[in-house]
Amino acid sequence: MKHQIDLKNFNLRTDLAIELTEEGTVEEVGKNKITTINLNETSAKKINKKPGTYITIEFEDITDYESRKEVITILTKELKKVLEKTKIKKEDFGLIIGLGNEKSTPDALGPLVISKTIVTNHLYLYGDLDDNYRRICALSPGVMGETGIETSDLIKSIIDTVKPNFVIVIDALASSSLERINKTVQISTSGINPGSGVGNKRKEISEDTLGIPVIAVGVPTVVDAASIVSDTIGYMYKHFAYQKENINNPKNKLMVNVNYLNKDSQINNQDKENLFGIVGTLTEKQTKSLITEVLNPTGYNFMVTPKEEDFVIEKLSDLISESLNHSLHNIENDDYKKML
Repeated sequence: MKHQIDLKNFNLRTDLAIELTEEGTVEEVGKNKITTINLNETSAKKINKKPGTYITIEFEDITDYESRKEVITILTKELKKVLEKTKIKKEDFGLIIGLGNEKSTPDALGPLVISKTIVTNHLYLYGDLDDNYRRICALSPGVMGETGIETSDLIKSIIDTVKPNFVIVIDALASSSLERINKTVQISTSGINPGSGVGNKRKEISEDTLGIPVIAVGVPTVVDAASIVSDTIGYMYKHFAYQKENINNPKNKLMVNVNYLNKDSQINNQDKENLFGIVGTLTEKQTKSLITEVLNPTGYNFMVTPKEEDFVIEKLSDLISESLNHSLHNIENDDYKKML
């Protein structure tokens, strides 16, 4: 009898639109990839997302200066496009919100970005704002567990008081892929549901709830255990296929730790079944669903972050903050350094 898996309970723990749909246009810039997805009412409903534009920038590494500088250029350009698309003018007043808990390393992206953002509203109030700088204020509202206040309501009260024209929200996200952790930035015009990727869904922060345009910028910093196990099975397939193809290759004996993920080796269905039995006959989606069904009832479908996250999160906050500063203000690199 053919094994059946109940897919109705399959719930992909991800905040990334790119992991939920195959729609979109792709542009490659050096080693970086930019995917733009435009969701209308119909396509958005299919993947349980809000309609809008989702831009995903994928990169290999931003821990070294040159790579980070290249991604900053790309992210700045895309942010300027989104500002233009949402009809935000140069004279418009912006509020930047850094979501997250600064005491939790993988969730500290928002507060770290705020600490490095150029704010100018106080200068505007004194009438001493240079023409090259936009009027900007910023805030890290904390999390509901600390404040006891729904973050969306807190932001709405601030908007009613200071009256900005638009909001940019920064947050750490969840991914369903190991390869995208700390290596992806998503920009969205549809706002954000804080905590949705880790199963802690809060009231959405969007134009519908706040009454002004909301741009969300996020980086996936965590992945669930089910995705790790599922991806590992996929890596085992690739490793086995590569080893099988190159078992008699003399060069293999001279090489240590070959990165088989960069190779084109493909495993056949019979080898999959030989390796994993009935699990080997399942599709990637079915495999992940099965693992999720196994882990969820036990409470062991943990959200996991890399061991070097404390170092990487600082670099990611540099990436986001510098891109924001350059996209919001008309500043050169020398001027930017003086402001920090």
